[in-house]
Amino acid sequence: MKETKWNRLRFQPCLPLGEDGRRVTSSEKHIDLAHNIAKEGIVLLKNDGILPLPTEKKIAIFGKAQIEYVSGGGGSGEVYPIYNRNVYEGFKVKEEEGKVQIFHKLSDFYVDYMAKAREEQPSLSKRMKNLADPEIPEELVKEAKENADIAVVTISRYSGEGSDRSSEKGDFYLSDSESKMIETVCKNFDNVIAIMNVGGMIDSEWFKNNDKIKGSLLIWNAGMEGGLATAEIVLGEVNPSGKLTDTFAKTFADYPSSESFNDSEVFVKYYEDIYVGYRYFETIPGAKEKVNYPFGYGLSYTTFEISDVKVSLDKEKIVAEASVKNTGDMAGKEVVQLYYSAPQGKLGKPARELAAFQKTSLIAPGESEKVALSFDINYMASYDDLGKCEKSAYILEGGEYTFHIGNSVRNTVKADFTYTVAEEFRVVEKLSERAFSVDLEKRMCADGTFEEMPRRDRKKPEIVECEALKPKEHAGKIMIEDVVDGKETLDDFVAQLDNDYIADLLGGKPRFGVSNVGGIGSRIVMEGVDDYGVPCALTTDGPAGIRITGHCGIPTTAFPCATLMACTWNLELMEEMGKRGAMEAKENNLLIWLTPALNIHRNPLCGRNFEYYSEDPFVSGKMAAAKIKGIQSQNIAATPKHFACNNKERNRRDSDSVVSERAIREIYIKGFEICVKESNPRALMTAYNPINGVRASENYDLITAILRGEWGYKGLVMTDWQTYSYQPNEITAGNDVRMPQGYTEAVSRTMGYYNPGFTGAAQQSAKRVLQLLLDFE
Repeated sequence: MKETKWNRLRFQPCLPLGEDGRRVTSSEKHIDLAHNIAKEGIVLLKNDGILPLPTEKKIAIFGKAQIEYVSGGGGSGEVYPIYNRNVYEGFKVKEEEGKVQIFHKLSDFYVDYMAKAREEQPSLSKRMKNLADPEIPEELVKEAKENADIAVVTISRYSGEGSDRSSEKGDFYLSDSESKMIETVCKNFDNVIAIMNVGGMIDSEWFKNNDKIKGSLLIWNAGMEGGLATAEIVLGEVNPSGKLTDTFAKTFADYPSSESFNDSEVFVKYYEDIYVGYRYFETIPGAKEKVNYPFGYGLSYTTFEISDVKVSLDKEKIVAEASVKNTGDMAGKEVVQLYYSAPQGKLGKPARELAAFQKTSLIAPGESEKVALSFDINYMASYDDLGKCEKSAYILEGGEYTFHIGNSVRNTVKADFTYTVAEEFRVVEKLSERAFSVDLEKRMCADGTFEEMPRRDRKKPEIVECEALKPKEHAGKIMIEDVVDGKETLDDFVAQLDNDYIADLLGGKPRFGVSNVGGIGSRIVMEGVDDYGVPCALTTDGPAGIRITGHCGIPTTAFPCATLMACTWNLELMEEMGKRGAMEAKENNLLIWLTPALNIHRNPLCGRNFEYYSEDPFVSGKMAAAKIKGIQSQNIAATPKHFACNNKERNRRDSDSVVSERAIREIYIKGFEICVKESNPRALMTAYNPINGVRASENYDLITAILRGEWGYKGLVMTDWQTYSYQPNEITAGNDVRMPQGYTEAVSRTMGYYNPGFTGAAQQSAKRVLQLLLDFE
């Protein structure tokens, strides 16, 4: 039988993609991958000799979080798997194998408590977000103490799309009931292990400085097998190798954006500028002392020695190598991180910036592994947005650039090699001013002071108009198959289309099948295509797996949240996750996967931080690029989002991100630049929010001038769902498709005026929609 193009788009054949006709969706192989990612991304923060536990130890597990396990966040990031294995269930699996003994009466107390809460309060969120930890009967605590050697305390947090977290008790800080539970445990046990099942940063003071709490594990939202992965690490079956991709400060107030995060409903001012995360804590005088756990930090059950560090110049690249030796007595993995320090110059710089990293393979005790790292010299350049050296240019300022290799931003060895720029400054790339701020009155400098920002009027960008396509003379009706077969060009196909058709093409389409979020392409007439033969490709949410809502009856694999994935520092694992998730999308006829999300962890309270990777744009960009490569290896379109500066959820559709052009370029879009240039995503999603007064989906500077012009991006750009923008403005800016539906009449009417520039822009957007479809099988 002849296989025709777009079978999965046109006829919805949910044909299995696995071996022997079996489904890959939620298959054992995919669940094993989710399990392995969890094991490699969980971070051991504290270990005063208590971990791993020997098999003869008896444990008592405290806290409702052992039952109320949060596998992932809510909203578009939520996944509906066939099961989620919580912490208690994970330890029970190990108990059945004879590797641990659990005091079940205590855990049963929490099982009953949770069941009763659900029965009495049916409207209570399934995540039990506001449910207090129960007071433990004294007699039960006494029994636990008599029947267990070790206490394990569990804390969980749930966050989701559409709302931010709180800096109050019960969210960033422990609730009163949690504090009381921990106090009770520490009064009765001398050996306590803390497990944090969270999607974002929380307070760490309560366990770091508590001598009774001798071990702490940050398990994040660890996916459907997170409970089992946690038990395996506690018992030493797995050696933890996760490293933080965020800085854990002593208090919420210690983060530089803490004061401005909730200043206003309608704007947020990025006064800290480029000094985000470790760039702040490692640079600003007095900030180092505010850190509990630095960027890149994570303990292991073994020890490593990084030696033979060599850095040199190879043409236009900095190249480094080092030897990693396992000096302990357990096989493990290490993450080698390469940082550079640039001269302060006139622009001011962070004290250190990450430029390369690599995770080793599993190194046996006494064995060594060579690691090679490299990056382009120009990556060290800083953007001059005020003209201190050369306005609107990336600059390498004169002086010495030094290099540091280690396993965290603080635990490094300085290389002997120094790269020197002899001239006052070197222009690396000359650009034009874009997306500048007129409302940011000040910004932070490297010494902790603030410099005044120039105030001026906002000006409209100079838009380069697109020339309208002219229909081919004396041509009959051109079908899309004629373009597929090479008989006609895509330009000629689009030129024949009337305004109404093009306007319709530029709006999202109703959802069908198992898609929960709609499609891109034609409004189908019959047999899966319209009367030009154009199909519709369905989209799917889910940065931690394919999101098919539960009522559809198709459970998918729930991978760990993006932050945990980043904490693996394992690009190969990230690419494999992208590949496996894409296979599940394809098997269910979902050809556009709305992932990865790579906004910056500017502040711990952003409600969607669990969907994002890191405070660092380099880590974010590299992780996103790896995932995109995996996704698109299966001919599924990846969609990095949310472009850009979407760093809070409160009033996200209307909150203006007021930020300098330098911070936009060096921090908030740098990750997008990396993944666009390295992995060429077929689609990209703009953010809801305005940026310096211009809505992201209407932002010509970001979409056309930077994304398409400077970075050479050729793919499709879509909006997030139901923005407050006006679609003709979006099309003019280069945003091709409005989701989940378009303003068809407004677009067609605007094209109908004598407006060849707008018509040309709409035609170019239509071409990008059709090219996306043509690239599918």
